[in-house]
Amino acid sequence: MARKTGKQTGDGRRTAAVARAGSAGKPSSLVDTRVIYCGDNLDQLPKLPDACVDLIYIDPPFNSNRNYEVFWGETKEKRSFEDRHASTSAYIDFMRPRCVELHRVLKPAGSFYYHCDWHASHYVKVMLDQIFGENQFQNEIVWRRHYSHNDPKKFGCVHDVLLYYVNGKDSRWNVQYAPHSESYIRSHYSNVDEDARAFQLVSCSAPGEGPPRRFGDRLLNPPKGRHWSWTQEGVDDLMARGRIVFTRSGMPRLKQYLDEMKGVPLQDCWDDIPPVNSQALESLGYPTQKPLELLIRIIKASSNPNDIVFDAFCGCGTALVAAENLGRQWIGIDVSPTACRVMAKRLRDVCHIREDEKLWRGGRGFVVRDLPWTIAKLRELPPFEFENWAVIALGGVPNKAQVGDLGIDGRIYPVGAMPEKAGEAAGELAFMDQWYPIQVKQKDKAGRGDIDAFETAMNRAKRVKGFFVAFGYTDEALSEIQRYFVESHKAIVPLTVQEILEEQIGRKLV
Repeated sequence: MARKTGKQTGDGRRTAAVARAGSAGKPSSLVDTRVIYCGDNLDQLPKLPDACVDLIYIDPPFNSNRNYEVFWGETKEKRSFEDRHASTSAYIDFMRPRCVELHRVLKPAGSFYYHCDWHASHYVKVMLDQIFGENQFQNEIVWRRHYSHNDPKKFGCVHDVLLYYVNGKDSRWNVQYAPHSESYIRSHYSNVDEDARAFQLVSCSAPGEGPPRRFGDRLLNPPKGRHWSWTQEGVDDLMARGRIVFTRSGMPRLKQYLDEMKGVPLQDCWDDIPPVNSQALESLGYPTQKPLELLIRIIKASSNPNDIVFDAFCGCGTALVAAENLGRQWIGIDVSPTACRVMAKRLRDVCHIREDEKLWRGGRGFVVRDLPWTIAKLRELPPFEFENWAVIALGGVPNKAQVGDLGIDGRIYPVGAMPEKAGEAAGELAFMDQWYPIQVKQKDKAGRGDIDAFETAMNRAKRVKGFFVAFGYTDEALSEIQRYFVESHKAIVPLTVQEILEEQIGRKLV
């Protein structure tokens, strides 16, 4: 499978090169492409004009952008139906205004794919029916992402769902094919001609009345209620090429060669694309990374070269890499500065294109916009803005209370979070009670006193793990973190601003 993916990627690069060489200037007069925007897509989307993109694919985390601590993972799913419903309602409230904006920027002939799983797919479909219209729904595509899964007291959950919508009657559609199975080939293409080409004999007629045709020196009527599949010129051409064979009863049959068949038109159950595991060549260690081959299939089916592909939750950038390799233009948005830097590096390393403003203006490179700047600029931010930047960069939710936050500036919601507390005091995501606290200090050297205060906050909140962000740490602070872990078995993860900016935090957040 890896060899097949590599071959497709190589073909994609050649396609991309041809497309770029054949395009003059900007592909769109409405919108800049080959741009990654860093920020909340609800803030970034209004900057885009109406009807400016051809294909949208999104794979949003279950509730806002959790980049490293994946929200509602499958291994610790313990919720009752009522708990799931409450959480899903919050998720739909989060996604609805974003999907309204995505619908606005989609061209009339555009296509939209929403990637989700069994937790919320049915609720998401109701929402999308309301936004796009029920008649615009095309498919619920099932992608088998696991080969087996041990889920106690129920059937194993092994698939994701892709909800596919179009925005009008003239949407792009390029039929994709899957290879014939070996059993089908053995049963249907058992004949071999003198050139060692496998073939089968198929009917020469189709439903509906029609006139007779001359097959060589034979004038033949089609079977009752049917018509011959070709004009007389078509029949003459097939006869001249030896493609018509007559059965013992004298009926003509078409010799259909296996090597001329494209395969089976792809159906709505996809079990031929494996997930990205830790051994995969394309793996970045990103917990929600989707395989490149999956995005290649979607982009090939619903766009043409130089069309604009848009991913508003682009994570590690798989959709952007696939679009680039297939000669499409692209736009990406992600709230995480680290994710934006990860995907920029991936575009440089995998697609071999440069992140360069001058090249981008000439139609060759790409750019990243609205990143949270440099250490020098971060030092100049007002304290509360700096706190928000750090919390969002970690994939967390900032504390709305700027005063009296009890030593906690934000929260990260991990796998298996259970609803327990309710009401305003529980925070923005009132239905969630399992979370990791974040403390942020806009200091060159956070000291032992800062760590002591965070320990108190963690103990008060009954947390066993927390994250601390500063520009640096004193030796005493790091020693206190170690002492706290040894004595209480509670972990404080110290992160520096430099590590966040240099994409080094992923290994510390798991």
